[in-house]
Amino acid sequence: MSSTELPGVRSTAELSSQVGAVRVAEGEQLRTVTLPGLELAVRVRPPRRTGLPPALFVHGLGGSSQNWSDLMARLADTVDGEALDLPGFGWSPPPADRDYSVTAFARAVIRHLDAAGRGPVHLFGNSLGGAVSTRVAAVRPGLVSTLTLVSPALPELRVQKSAVPTALLAVPGVAALFNRLTQGLGAEQRTRGVTELCYGDPSRVTPEGFRNAVEEMERRMALPYFWEAMTRSSRGIVDAYTLGGQHGLWRQAQRVLAPSLLVYGGRDQLVSYRMAHKAAAAYRGSRLLCLPEAGHVAMMEYPEVVAAAFRELLSDTGTGESDRYSEDGRG
Repeated sequence: MSSTELPGVRSTAELSSQVGAVRVAEGEQLRTVTLPGLELAVRVRPPRRTGLPPALFVHGLGGSSQNWSDLMARLADTVDGEALDLPGFGWSPPPADRDYSVTAFARAVIRHLDAAGRGPVHLFGNSLGGAVSTRVAAVRPGLVSTLTLVSPALPELRVQKSAVPTALLAVPGVAALFNRLTQGLGAEQRTRGVTELCYGDPSRVTPEGFRNAVEEMERRMALPYFWEAMTRSSRGIVDAYTLGGQHGLWRQAQRVLAPSLLVYGGRDQLVSYRMAHKAAAAYRGSRLLCLPEAGHVAMMEYPEVVAAAFRELLSDTGTGESDRYSEDGRG
């Protein structure tokens, strides 16, 4: 799902002054990050009180930081939350090297955390963001306190038919073909199609939320790099699925040390519900939350349920409030 984001890039600590007509949820702030060869847009939900541990939220393919707004709002009394736009998505421009691989996205997350000094964080990932977050947790365990994955994109031997078009984007020339075949579709039709694909129950999307998504679809489709980002990111997922050995995503899942929460939707048309128990076995000591009525974006459909499960994870594992912050919240 795509949504509304922010323009421009500044320093990690500076609030963006170029918000313009972009919608920002009440209580959110917009920041921008500049790193060598990389610019990231970051959506911030300041905590309701000082001393709360940091969290970072990573969206999926075609999504954005705003996919996490509802969940971040519900966790503002629990974590100090940030959600970034991966390079080429939301308001983040394409990466300078045009590398949209899972490894490159993981590197971007790590560089942001290292530069901001926010680790270890409670790391959240959805779909592609789940694969990215898994790789971060495996290669830099010291950066991750807990790992919460919503429908993580992990290799499947039998891909669901509804997920085939997304996988086909990785094939050279297919994106251009899709573009030609769908030129007659307006932003509203495209948005409705994405909603029906990603939600278990599309009626849970409010009229206002749908209108906002249509506006964002119009903006995204006008970007000159829209299809490049979608195509190369899809190719990056397929490439990650074919990697073996220590770089394989299932092997890296087994290397994750952080307490993990896995969330799967029974109506997910992109990541098979049948993968839930295999994933639970791969992430050692993980807990599994299955939502029979949810689709691919459970954190958007059932944010209150996901928030409650995350709080339970913190309570049971003792990974709640951090002592790395002083009373004034400065560290």
